[in-house]
Formats: sequence, C-alpha cells, structure tokens
Amino acid sequence: MQFIDLGAQRARLGSALDEAVSAVVHGGAYILGPQVAEFEKRFADYLGVRHVIGCASGTDALQIPLMAWGVGPGDAVFVPSFTFASTAEVVALLGAEPVFVDIDPETYLMDVRSLEAAIAMIEAEGRLTPRAIIPVDLFGMVADYDAIMPIARAHGLKVISDAAQAAGAVRNGTMCGAFGDVATTSFYPAKPLGCMGDGGAVMTDDDDLAEVMRSVAFHGKGESQYDNVRIGLTSRLDTIQAAILSLKLEILEEEMEARQRVAQRYHEGLKDVVKTARNPEGMRSAWAQYAIESTDRDALKAHLADKDIPSVVYYVKPLHQQDVYRRYPVAPGGLPVTESKPGTILCLPMHPYLAEADQDRVIAEIRAFAGRDALPVAAE
Repeated sequence: MQFIDLGAQRARLGSALDEAVSAVVHGGAYILGPQVAEFEKRFADYLGVRHVIGCASGTDALQIPLMAWGVGPGDAVFVPSFTFASTAEVVALLGAEPVFVDIDPETYLMDVRSLEAAIAMIEAEGRLTPRAIIPVDLFGMVADYDAIMPIARAHGLKVISDAAQAAGAVRNGTMCGAFGDVATTSFYPAKPLGCMGDGGAVMTDDDDLAEVMRSVAFHGKGESQYDNVRIGLTSRLDTIQAAILSLKLEILEEEMEARQRVAQRYHEGLKDVVKTARNPEGMRSAWAQYAIESTDRDALKAHLADKDIPSVVYYVKPLHQQDVYRRYPVAPGGLPVTESKPGTILCLPMHPYLAEADQDRVIAEIRAFAGRDALPVAAE
C-alpha cells in the first residue's frame, strides 16, 4: 500500500505523458517554452484569476511577492508555526521576522484571535513594522479569508495565501488560489496538483504586481534579461514540468471527487474511535493529507507499521520550537494548540487511487487497535 500512489496516476496518463515530454524535448524550447504560457493560462482559467506566474518551487513562490513588496529587515510577517518550514523560511531569508501565530484545534488553520493578538503586540512594541500575513491552507483545507482579509485591511497588511497543499480546494464557491492579494502553490510531486520535479506558481488579479513578480522571478529584468531594474531570482517553471502539469490539470477535478470519497469513507469508518477530519460547511478540501488524532498515536503508528500500512506525522516539531526559529516572536499567550498537535496527529494513506479494499484494511486495523471491530452506524 502506498501513502501517496503517484504510479497509479502515471499509469492513468499513459502514453499522453510520454508524448507531452517528447514534444518538449524535440521542440527544443527547454526554458520558457510555449507549454509554460499554455499551462499558466489554463491554470488561471481553472482558478478564476487573471495571472498565474510559474516559478521553480513553492518556496520561491512565497518569496517572490515578498520581494516585490520590498519586505525586509525591520518588517514583521505573521505566519502559523504548524506548517512546513518554507512559510517562515522565506521571511527570514529576506531579513524580516516571522511572527508565529496559533492554529484552530479543529481545522489546523490560522487562528484569527491569535493573529489579532499578535498584530496588536507587534504594533504596541514598535520594534517591527507589520507588513504581511501568510495563512496556510494546511492539508488541503482553506483558511478563513473572510475573517483574515478585513483584519489585514484594517492594519494595512498584505495577504499571501499559502495554498501549497490546496490546489483544487474550494471555499464558498471560490477556488483556493484566488484568495488574498497573492496566492502561491507548490507543484512538488506529492501535492494534489504535482509535477515530476520541483515547480510552483504565484497567482494574483493585480496586473501591476504580476508584472513586478515576473521581473523578480527572472533576475529582476526590465525590457529584457540584460536590463535589470531590481534584484531578482532565477526562478522559472521548467517547460517539461509545465507540459506535465497541463495533463494533470485535465484530470484534477475527477481526482478531487475521488479524494472526497476517500475522506468520507475514513470519516464514516473511524469517527467513533479517533478524531477524524471532514469538510467544514461551504468547503471542499483538496485532502492533500487525511489527518486523524489519537491519544495513543505512537502506539497506533507502530501497530499500522507492523501491518505494512504507512502513516506519517505532520508536523513532528512546530517551527517556533526549532532551534533556528526560536528567536522570533510568538503571539501573546503562546501557541498551546500548535504545541499539542504533534503528540496526537497522524496522517493516513490518501490519494485518488486508493482502493476501497486497501482503505478498509486501514480502517479495520485502526478499529482493531482501539478494540472496536464493528463498524459504526452510517450517518444519515
């Protein structure tokens, strides 16, 4: 059993995948070939945004808008601590300071009250200038932008939606990737929309900002790459990866529906023995991960391993507790929810091609571990 089965998806794409790669190889436009612009247009149409700017990774995607806005030393950017390092890493790389915010105990998304308290703290101290908020759409769930955006506007802050795990997610009719001043995503192979290498993208409806971000991603170019008008990066989406992504985008909606079925089956099969995840009202998660919680998490993980069932702990240690990030500020009152989750959370196999028989084996082993062999009564 695979935790994420990329081989099944590759088999489904079949010869079309070979043909797409071959077209790039024989076409000879290896950097910024026509497939890049084609994918950017298709992805923009899918998300309902004006601009998609392909880049080299999801990490670069987060750094590019911060550079476009001139974020740097003396600035504060508010981020969750319960996330992958990239979200805070890009802030520190630019000389600014990440300010760590707690998460909601049910969704694992940025807690709005903790965010407000953190902003008030930084403003009162006066040492740093608040510049931006980076909510993370963790595990495929969509952050509460209806609450976050008014807070940002009230304090003059920009918002970057870190949708690295959430391509295909929807909240109240809006696609994830269309929230915030800028949204970013990663095309790392294991993501809901992943390529076969590294890749990422930045999304926005702001025409002027899009132009600046394209410049930042290409050495700060002006009229040409030999006319540099700002400090930039070399961060381009590879042409082969763009061709692959266009193919995968064609089946993304079908895969999203399959992920919903997998998530619902887990919920129905496990809701009486562990804390399960499900779609909040008005939301369709991309289900990049399916997380459960158990007070006997380590023993449960060992039990599943003994049965050759893979599982993963996300995240073993919150960022604010890691040595390299300890010196940065945290929201008033600390991050109690963030600090509690690494001891209870466990992510189960989740992908669109997970066979019902395999999933039922996962459910059965968790129920057996809990001493609850019988399945619960299905919800009406």
